[in-house]
Amino acid sequence: MNILYELRWKKFKTQSNSSNVETSLDTIFSYYQEGNLLKATYAGGQIKFGHLMGIVDNLGNIDMRYHQVNTNDELMTGICKSRPEILSNGKLLLHETLQWTSGDKSEGTSIIEEK
Repeated sequence: MNILYELRWKKFKTQSNSSNVETSLDTIFSYYQEGNLLKATYAGGQIKFGHLMGIVDNLGNIDMRYHQVNTNDELMTGICKSRPEILSNGKLLLHETLQWTSGDKSEGTSIIEEK
């Protein structure tokens, strides 16, 4: 079952990430899903503005691409795979693995939690 389907707008906040990730506790994500198409905007902390788009599978896993402008006015891009977890309070936690397609092309992890 696709756990994100029909949820429409959801807000998420960074809970933790690896040191090479530009998101922070100040980054807020606004996710929107229509069918299996996911799109989001995000900003805060080191990120002036970011956008992502992805495809959600039947288990709620997300394959997405993102681009963002950081506070150094650099355009950064990357690939992210996200695995959902439903918390005891019914909110979502997204476990993400990512790789930059710009800059140093390093890999990292992030966890974001529904607000």
